[in-house]
Amino acid sequence: MNIHFYKYQGTGNDFVIMDNRDGRYNALTNQQVHDLCHRRFGIGADGLMLLNNEPGYDFGMKYYNADGNESSMCGNGGRCLVAFARKMGLTQETLRFLAVDGPHEATMKGDSWVNLKMQDVDWVEQGPLYFYLNTGSPHFVKFVNDIQALDVYTEGRQIRYNDRFAQEGTNVNFVQQQDSGIFVRTYERGVEDETYSCGTGVTAAALTTAGPENREYRIPVQTLGGGLEVRFTRTGERSFQNIWLCGPATLVFEGDVAI
Repeated sequence: MNIHFYKYQGTGNDFVIMDNRDGRYNALTNQQVHDLCHRRFGIGADGLMLLNNEPGYDFGMKYYNADGNESSMCGNGGRCLVAFARKMGLTQETLRFLAVDGPHEATMKGDSWVNLKMQDVDWVEQGPLYFYLNTGSPHFVKFVNDIQALDVYTEGRQIRYNDRFAQEGTNVNFVQQQDSGIFVRTYERGVEDETYSCGTGVTAAALTTAGPENREYRIPVQTLGGGLEVRFTRTGERSFQNIWLCGPATLVFEGDVAI
């Protein structure tokens, strides 16, 4: 099979993307996805996405983790796919698409800044040292004091594979408060390592920093790969609406590969 691919990144979270609106890549296997994402023997990416036709929407999003398995929602991936869709000629001011967690809408500012609307959140579990919530993907959030010195791989893996989460897995986010906003580092399931950024992860982390007042919030977020912004409205003790993940999404390169 010959594939024409595009490599995109959003704050260092990188993806292989293909235009599959004619169905030419429907036969892509999980093993082939894994091989394409491999950083030694493939193109190299945290995940792979297909831009699909979807009745009633501008497009559909199909997302695979780097391990080759279809996965839950990817926020930075969604933003990159929106930028790719615009490059493929979908020029509507607001793009509406269907992902595995439901419908989304997005807008672009300039050539590379994407504002992606996420699903509402109406449940947050809070423990003595953590938060646990789903922002399209499940996320464990833990606040720390020295995030730069943290061994994210080791500590994140211990939580991801503990008795509670081992079977289905969870993403693990470590968060440190800053003078303006927060710094977030994430261990991602499916990649099974730290990534430079995680869109649904920074969204989850930002929601947990909201004050007790029911109002609009804007949280600047720093990741290893760059800056993002999360905007949302707190509507109750554990409920949030009008959640937007905002940040850059840029083309790295495109090419052809035979598999």
